[in-house]
Amino acid sequence: MEELRPHIEKIHATPHKAVVAVSGAGTQAVAWLLGVAGASRTVLEALVPYGRETMNSFLGFDPEQSASAQTAKDMARAAYKKAKSQLEDNSPPVGLACAAAIASDRPKRGDHRAYVSAWDEHGNTLYSLNLHKGLRDRAGEEDLVSRLLVHALMLLSGLDSDVELGLTPGDTLEIERSEHPSPLSQLLSGDAVWVAVRNGSMELEGKAPDALLPGSFSPIHQGHRGLAEAAKKITGIEVGYELSVTNVDKPALEESEILKRLAQFEETETVVLTRAETFFKKARLFPGRTFVVGWDTAIRLVAPRYYDNDTDAMMIALAEMLAAGTRFLVAGREDQGVFKTLKDVPVPQGFVGLFKDIPEDRFREDISSTQLRAVEKD
Repeated sequence: MEELRPHIEKIHATPHKAVVAVSGAGTQAVAWLLGVAGASRTVLEALVPYGRETMNSFLGFDPEQSASAQTAKDMARAAYKKAKSQLEDNSPPVGLACAAAIASDRPKRGDHRAYVSAWDEHGNTLYSLNLHKGLRDRAGEEDLVSRLLVHALMLLSGLDSDVELGLTPGDTLEIERSEHPSPLSQLLSGDAVWVAVRNGSMELEGKAPDALLPGSFSPIHQGHRGLAEAAKKITGIEVGYELSVTNVDKPALEESEILKRLAQFEETETVVLTRAETFFKKARLFPGRTFVVGWDTAIRLVAPRYYDNDTDAMMIALAEMLAAGTRFLVAGREDQGVFKTLKDVPVPQGFVGLFKDIPEDRFREDISSTQLRAVEKD
């Protein structure tokens, strides 16, 4: 431990915040990290998901193998997401994981091996270690794997590492670095659930504004921007735009089309890209948010036909959104020559608190993307 103390002190001196998850081996590394003063500056959480149900809960699915390269990667990714969700500042989040099968109290037929995965916003480094079987007892193998974890965390924290691993000619260590696909590619593949776009850059599952104005923005027009400005003045909070790349009735948007629509926005405007094609999904994704909508959208929110004609399902969805703090700020829209407002929405009893009206004198714009597209065709 004393030999590694200077290395761990260097780790604790960096701004990186880690969630560490180990299974099969690596608990000694956790003890070392926590045993040096300053651990709270580095370790947000340490997990040991040994049991199957515990691992399933951590990953969100049942891995094919407990000790494999893929499981280590999945664990590191889950650890990274957990670290990111727990940040209270702008520190870089990192995920570190180990999935191993080493010497135990009974003979193993297979190799003694450990996979260590180090995950950050840029990519993943995988360390595949095959141990010289029979050379060490469990404590010796645990020591080597734990040293590898400290080494990986040093590099993950932007440090040079001279940790002595204690490898012998009978051990093999392979290192593979892979860069993450772009945030937009991860969203389209389903590996990410939202992407925040601001100041010309994309942030994977970045912070979303407290109020969101959903739309297809094909094209964006003065009505969208006027509504966002009115909502900001009424609520006093930032209002961003939300664009779902999936649609209930249409194919998912292609990357080129998404980029085309994003190009319409100013750098100062925040756009959140999601895969949430319904408001129920949007509300689950962003609990406690205010969604800025038009009268026609509010009508759909309280119409059973948009819940497969299941009134009970509609009531349950509305109740969940209300309990989560979701709110809908409703702007009037012209419909067949009549200006319709929240008063014209048949809100079920008990759910009035979900909705708030935007007065006509605060916002009215009789224009739509559909009308603009029709004009462009003419």
